[in-house]
Amino acid sequence: MPDYDFIVVGAGSAGSALANRLSKDPNKHVLLLEAGGADSHPWVRIPMGYGKVFYDQRVNWKYTTEPNKTLDGNRIYWPRGKVMGGSSSINAMVYVRGHPQDYDHWAKDAPGWSWTDVAPVFKQMENWLGAPSPDRGNDGPLSVRDIADDAHPLCTNYLKAAEQAGFAFNPDYNSGQMEGAALYQITTKDGLRASAARAYITPVQHRSNLTLALQAHVQRLCFEGRKVTGVRYLQKGQLKTAHARAEVILCGGAINSPQLLQLSGIGPGALLQGHDIPVVQDMAQVGRNLKDHLGADVHYRSKVPTLNQVLRPLSGKIRVALQYLFNRSGPLSLSLNQAGGFIRLREDAASPDIQIYFSPVSYTRAPAGTRPLMTPDRFAGFLLGFNPCKPTSVGHLEIASPDAADAPRLHANYLSTRHDTDLMRDGLRLMRNIAASPALTDVIEAEITPGPAVTSDEDLDRFVRKNAWSVFHQCGTCRMGRDPATSVVDPKLRVHGIESLRVADASIFPDIPTGNTNAVAIMVGEKAADLICSNQN
Repeated sequence: MPDYDFIVVGAGSAGSALANRLSKDPNKHVLLLEAGGADSHPWVRIPMGYGKVFYDQRVNWKYTTEPNKTLDGNRIYWPRGKVMGGSSSINAMVYVRGHPQDYDHWAKDAPGWSWTDVAPVFKQMENWLGAPSPDRGNDGPLSVRDIADDAHPLCTNYLKAAEQAGFAFNPDYNSGQMEGAALYQITTKDGLRASAARAYITPVQHRSNLTLALQAHVQRLCFEGRKVTGVRYLQKGQLKTAHARAEVILCGGAINSPQLLQLSGIGPGALLQGHDIPVVQDMAQVGRNLKDHLGADVHYRSKVPTLNQVLRPLSGKIRVALQYLFNRSGPLSLSLNQAGGFIRLREDAASPDIQIYFSPVSYTRAPAGTRPLMTPDRFAGFLLGFNPCKPTSVGHLEIASPDAADAPRLHANYLSTRHDTDLMRDGLRLMRNIAASPALTDVIEAEITPGPAVTSDEDLDRFVRKNAWSVFHQCGTCRMGRDPATSVVDPKLRVHGIESLRVADASIFPDIPTGNTNAVAIMVGEKAADLICSNQN
């Protein structure tokens, strides 16, 4: 049985950062296990390629929720990265630190995680390619760029319309002042996706003390009493065991980390006993506190050309392909979520309660099971999308069987509170309010969906129930906190009651942050490294 000092389970956003940091010490041997394969597929490397891998089982777990009663029984698709870099290899690349109040709220039950504590970590991990700023890091491993020079011209119309509607332009929502309309910052460099794996693992793969095992799906944790001693994993049909002298750190994400804990006997006792899994630690909170951002779109037919006319025709596809091939520029080098921002819709909100996405493209007739980012509508169109930033609906997940190959049951429980239902309805009206500003009315031919006839509360609620979608920000299922009755890990990310085991990924978020979650997950990986290294010292 091979021995390592640390075993990191999952080479995603947090795991890549953590494995890099732990292996900086040449005397510490690190095993990084990834259930997926290499991130060498062209559509993983090309930024716009996320539309192609959205349903690709070669790099994607392709999860689906249980039927949602509050969404007319719809099952919601949850793509999750099963590849080096995890979901940072298949996401829309939008980089958001979160709001300072998010972390000050976390710190009430998790000392050491306030904005004052985490802001230096964000700065440390960034290679900011925009205008120099004392708030931004410029020598970290993760490249983050401003798209002001490359965004579609319609983004200017959107920003002017938002300002006309009362929402000022914010040139850097990651500076600590988050509110306002904005152009999104993305994790790319030289026209290529800058995933966590490319930022943290590719440059250090030569380290002799870092072992990377791909296609290695962890089945169970190994124990001596309540101490974790290693893992058992399946690789190319062969069951293997690896031993950890110091610690095992789970970085599988908000679905896989609680699933592995439950499979290993750490979780709700009745659930485990129902699957004949010996209970190591009866812990009710494993898999609970599940949160996600739920979104909805308003589509418009445009009087002026949009990316539809660039990406739809064969001539346009050839043109953008050549532009990317020779210059690493153009639409293929960007995300489609080019503009948006963070808006305080309600006067009593302490921080932004709506996030907006403006995309200069529309796909209103996409066949089920597709995300045709590069085959949009035949007519000129664009969309205004949004999600409430702080949903109060809480879901949970639970294993479906003792087999790690079986996906867990995902109970999203969307729109189970009046707060969330009201904000979705108000968000649709906000999109229409911005679209009614002169800068956008000048270019709008007609609203396509929901359609001008959909105006009443009842009709808007019905539209949301039928058309809402996940923004893919699942988190919270191994919640961090001081009290084992309400959390899974302590503020140092150690699993309550278990020795030599930590969790470090989006599952530990005490509450969902404001904005996209990838940057926050990477920060957790960096912070975990700080905690572990200080403990070793």
